[in-house]
Amino acid sequence: MRVLVVGAGALGGYFGGRLVEAGRDVTFLVRPHRAEQISQHGLRIESQHGDADLRPRTVLTGGLDGSHDLILLAVKAYSLDAAMNDMAPAVGPGTTIVPVLNGMRHIDLLAERFGAGRVLGGTAVIAAALGPDGRVVQGAMPNHDLIFGEVAGGVSDRVRAVAALCKEAKFAARASEAVVGDMWQKWVGLAALAGMNCLMRGAVGDFPAAPGGREAALALLAKCRATASAAGHPPRPEFVEFAACLLTREGSTQTASMLRDIEGGGPTEGEHVLGDLAERAERMGVPTPVLRLARCHVAAYEVRRERERTAP
Repeated sequence: MRVLVVGAGALGGYFGGRLVEAGRDVTFLVRPHRAEQISQHGLRIESQHGDADLRPRTVLTGGLDGSHDLILLAVKAYSLDAAMNDMAPAVGPGTTIVPVLNGMRHIDLLAERFGAGRVLGGTAVIAAALGPDGRVVQGAMPNHDLIFGEVAGGVSDRVRAVAALCKEAKFAARASEAVVGDMWQKWVGLAALAGMNCLMRGAVGDFPAAPGGREAALALLAKCRATASAAGHPPRPEFVEFAACLLTREGSTQTASMLRDIEGGGPTEGEHVLGDLAERAERMGVPTPVLRLARCHVAAYEVRRERERTAP
């Protein structure tokens, strides 16, 4: 099976790298800067599940040589349009696309561009980031899960084929019979975490230390949960309990990448994660005042960032 990994950041680098490590036929579609990093230093993974120092095959936009059987799409939501253009030459009649973006909006966009029959649902559960030199560093959380399945539900032959491809790789691959529910569940937790991080410009441990912070975090989680439930995908009770503990953990230094993007002056996934969820909640009649405020906060940052970027 020919595999194309679109993006070699934290997610693409980790899961794609583990597939390379397992001897799979993998090519990374990357930007020139990332290609240069990998050429000079290799693709290095640091993880409690085992380090790896790999020399994968990379290709730049325009260099693809025909269709691939599987495309693992691992880019930020704000790069989706460019990524779809870049990977289009690799999409053939038998191509399966597994996106691991946050939220749900990208599923519709991919289906519109390439056809719903080519797109699986997917989500990743891992805390990982790129170091300054381009190495992929997994955080303290041991999860390194890749979840995928048919958007309509059930387990098909192509889902089984993806599971077989991942079988010997050093990550936890799971074929899901209800992957949309898995995606919604992650969305709920991420929106609550990122929303509070960005509103308070602080880590999780700062929430309970601030007046009303703990209550605000739990209220935001409750409204995100209510939105998912109204959409027909209620999060599992054990997940809600886990998320509530995570959001109120005293002393925790955990932050969502959205806050780190703001602190670094970069673009964010604010509209894809917070904005889309707020709009769906409004359509379904679920009031989400804290979520709407978090969306406004991040959107205002984006407005100022664009103004400063284009200022003469």
